[in-house]
Amino acid sequence: MQLQENEIEILEIIENNGRLPVETIAKLVGKNVDEVETIIRKLEELKIIVEYNTIVDWKKVAGHEGVTAMIDVKVTPKKGVGFDEIAKRIYHFKEVKSVYLMSGAYDLSVVIEGKTMSEVGSFVSEKLSTLDSVLSTTTHFILKKYKHDGTIFDQGEDDKRIVVTP
Repeated sequence: MQLQENEIEILEIIENNGRLPVETIAKLVGKNVDEVETIIRKLEELKIIVEYNTIVDWKKVAGHEGVTAMIDVKVTPKKGVGFDEIAKRIYHFKEVKSVYLMSGAYDLSVVIEGKTMSEVGSFVSEKLSTLDSVLSTTTHFILKKYKHDGTIFDQGEDDKRIVVTP
């Protein structure tokens, strides 16, 4: 779908900060509030704006750190539906956060979250690898997040020292 320049500008603003008040967005794009609300509603109805998300640094919440794994999956595509059918079966599991069709050695990349490594292992061995089309899996555990969806974690305190140069 071809969008107008002001619609793209609004999308970029919302993508960077979905909590920005409509009044602020209107000022940024030089439109009135009603026009911006109409554009946003249209973009939501067309599913161009799919969802508004919050990024949480769970390692800072005691008892809620959890485990995130990235699983490379080799599958046999089915005639007529390709990879779509198996991808759909995989993304319906509650543990699955993302599924991507990939180029390279593996066909799908699956991101899952669990409470423990054992829980992730059980998902792979009991649910994922037992699916008919799945040929093999390789699981990678995320040890530390440095940046996620453009957000940098652990930036530390700003250095308040005065720079001294000779």
